[in-house]
Amino acid sequence: MHAIPDPPAPAPQPVAQRRSGENVGDRVFRSSTIVLAAVNPLILGMLALLLFIDGWPALQKEGLSFLATTTWDPVFTEFGTAHFIFGTIVTSLIALVLGAPIAVGAALFLAEYAPDWLREPVSYIIEMLAVIPSIIYGLWGFFVLAPFMRATVEPFLREYIGPLPVIGALFSGPAVGKDMLTAGVILAIMILPTITSIAREIIKAVPDQQREGMVALGATKWEMITGAVLPYARAGIVGGVMLGLGRALGETMAVTMVIGNSSAQITPSLFNPGYTMASAIANQFREADSDIYFSAIVAVAVVLLFVTAIVNGLARLLIWKMARGPVGLRI
Repeated sequence: MHAIPDPPAPAPQPVAQRRSGENVGDRVFRSSTIVLAAVNPLILGMLALLLFIDGWPALQKEGLSFLATTTWDPVFTEFGTAHFIFGTIVTSLIALVLGAPIAVGAALFLAEYAPDWLREPVSYIIEMLAVIPSIIYGLWGFFVLAPFMRATVEPFLREYIGPLPVIGALFSGPAVGKDMLTAGVILAIMILPTITSIAREIIKAVPDQQREGMVALGATKWEMITGAVLPYARAGIVGGVMLGLGRALGETMAVTMVIGNSSAQITPSLFNPGYTMASAIANQFREADSDIYFSAIVAVAVVLLFVTAIVNGLARLLIWKMARGPVGLRI
């Protein structure tokens, strides 16, 4: 008796034929997701185009001097934004240097050390801090932080660090309270909850096998964190830090209220009042009484958008490089 052979397997259908078998709901959903995905770059492109069109007269008139000079004189229609760019970069770097280490440390404490009864309330408070409007931070900075910096912190820095070579130049001059240092400090406070929340979730997402493997090898708690947790989570943590930096670059109201808005000079002293690009736009937009003045202010927005795009691109490159590296301790 002969065995009945198995029927031949059906030949694979072409991709086009398989797709033609999709029902209407699948096709509608796929088309909808494509359209929705295209909305974001379309809005960004339209925004950039509109700003560029409105800012082009000032950019064409000033040329490269728009980025390289510090003369901002609407009366004689001379516009230079070097001091705006300088103030934006300096205050953002201060915020990053002060805020990022504290935020990552707080995230490590909440994820690895804090007991359950403390972890949830503190995490909730940090998330609440992240959504407080910037005008609230600005009012607090104006009435509380600036007087405190003027009376306590800045005199201390000037007295003990000011005489030092090189670094002392950062803390020279009169302590006025409303300056780039105070603006950097309030930005650090504002970006701290954002970085902390993101870093905490990234650290919590590290697989327990990473921790257990290090502990099984005889590692201490600190060695386990530095050898297994942080290398695995570093790309996500850097992404959170860059997200905080992006907020610092574009922050407007809080910075406007504490940075001074009165200097057109680039000096190394952090006690010098200054401008950021965002605060300059907020301060002078309503004063634009001529077409070229309005165009110059919009051109500042173009530069701010360009700087933000560069920082975002560098952040993506950094995250990509770090994600390709080893994610654990090399034994």
